[in-house]
Amino acid sequence: MTPVKDAASTESGAWHRSAAIYQIYPRSFSDADGDGIGDLPGVTARLDALADLGIDAIWLSPFMTSPQKDAGYDVADYCDVDPLFGTLDDFDAMLAASHARSIRVIVDLVPNHSSDQHPWFQAALAAAPGSRERGRYMFRHGKGEHGEEPPNNWQSVFGGPAWTRVTEADGSPGQWYLHLFDSAQPDFDWANDEVREEFRRILRFWLDRGVDGFRVDVAHGLVKHDQLPDYTPPEDAASMGGAEPVPYWGQEGVHEVYRDWRRLLEEYDGDRALCAEAWMPTTEEIALWVRPDEMHQAFNFNYLQTEWDAGRLRAVIDDSLAAFGAVGAPSTWVLSNHDVIRHASRLALGADAPQGHGIGPLSPGKPDPVVGLRRARAATALMLALPGSAYIYQGEELGLPEVIELPDDARQDPTWARTAGERYGRDGCRVPIPWEADAPAYGFNATGASWLPQPDEWRQLARDRQTGDAGSTLSLYRELLQVRRAHGLGSGTLTWADGAPSDAVAFRNGAVTVIANTGAEPVVLPAGDVLLTSGPLADDGALPADTTAWLLAR
Repeated sequence: MTPVKDAASTESGAWHRSAAIYQIYPRSFSDADGDGIGDLPGVTARLDALADLGIDAIWLSPFMTSPQKDAGYDVADYCDVDPLFGTLDDFDAMLAASHARSIRVIVDLVPNHSSDQHPWFQAALAAAPGSRERGRYMFRHGKGEHGEEPPNNWQSVFGGPAWTRVTEADGSPGQWYLHLFDSAQPDFDWANDEVREEFRRILRFWLDRGVDGFRVDVAHGLVKHDQLPDYTPPEDAASMGGAEPVPYWGQEGVHEVYRDWRRLLEEYDGDRALCAEAWMPTTEEIALWVRPDEMHQAFNFNYLQTEWDAGRLRAVIDDSLAAFGAVGAPSTWVLSNHDVIRHASRLALGADAPQGHGIGPLSPGKPDPVVGLRRARAATALMLALPGSAYIYQGEELGLPEVIELPDDARQDPTWARTAGERYGRDGCRVPIPWEADAPAYGFNATGASWLPQPDEWRQLARDRQTGDAGSTLSLYRELLQVRRAHGLGSGTLTWADGAPSDAVAFRNGAVTVIANTGAEPVVLPAGDVLLTSGPLADDGALPADTTAWLLAR
């Protein structure tokens, strides 16, 4: 298959520099067979809605063969589709249907670890220490007189030790293997050439089918410090990064992996792209993943984690444009994804909620839903006016909040189990999204089944309720994306406005002036014709709190 091309693809990789990319979490997007889990035919059936929204590409979270211990991020076969989601034929049909609508397709790739059910790991368990089979993973002897202690003190991102001891074929306690995530997700050893060659094969398999790129999971992992030193993260460290050098994140050797992958992608036509999930402390460090000979994009998590505060937003925007621009890469912008609290709730939280911890019934500082949605709409209007590429997480165009009141027995995130309920995890942002207010499962499928329970409020937020309503969040997103494209904001240049109030983020991008009011008092709009606003203006025409406006200079 040939990837989609358009006028933006005249320069190698140009499409990704300004694209609006929609993340699909397949199990929660649309369920064609009614089993309660979304699937690839469900994606195909809803592509017209995404084309109508105005996005340029979709990114699909994992759909490959998996025991689903971590919602598909534990892969047992990298070159097939899990029966939960369909077949390779279903994938090809979805890809062709997307390209027919000029929508590119990015697939999730998980190279840091596999499932413990992967044939390689099963072979490693059956083999002896020091064998070729064990050399593909991070097997090590334990400490102590009889190897009874793990090789070091590393802790899993999901909670608990990052090492599990195996029982050898003769029944004796054996080596330990590393799993930075769940024990069902053993880490590959990327010092092993066989691992590197296997992932070249996997990349080619999907590129040959016609995919337009890869989102690379835990792209800052893969390579570990060769001495495996003890490391204790600070108490306030995010689960996927730290404020100081971490021996399993951001090691220099990881960059050669992506230089190799970049060379491989450049053998293909169609401007294929690589996007890094790299949770690093500073934007300058994240930008190392997108140097000219490495990846094309890296998620801007520092922007995502910035509070709704004008000063902090101006600083992170400046920092992002400078850091990514210094290496010739576009900045990316994102507010929500499948791992973080949805921004319609996060922006109104009254207490800290570290990435990956989630919020639930007993969490302090629960969000005010009215304030949260108002800020989410304003934050999105600000984000989509910035030059670069923007990511939209499924359901945010409906204004979906985090689902907080999930029953304990419904939660499926490994974080919930591994921390004995101390952390709620990520289920709250993964609840299947609503399509039709009066249909079973709100249109997620025809049977009413849903792998996570949907709240009653989904009815009023369903897509069919919002379609045609000029004041709905769905209509706002459609208008933002339409005007963004019409004025070339994704490929524009930002110039800060002079004399803006301290509580406002104000800049010009081409002919469009943007002003976001993060303060409590109304702000007088600058001269210009109002193109759109994230919420109603005041009676005197001023910009209210938590509202963003786009204006066309006269």
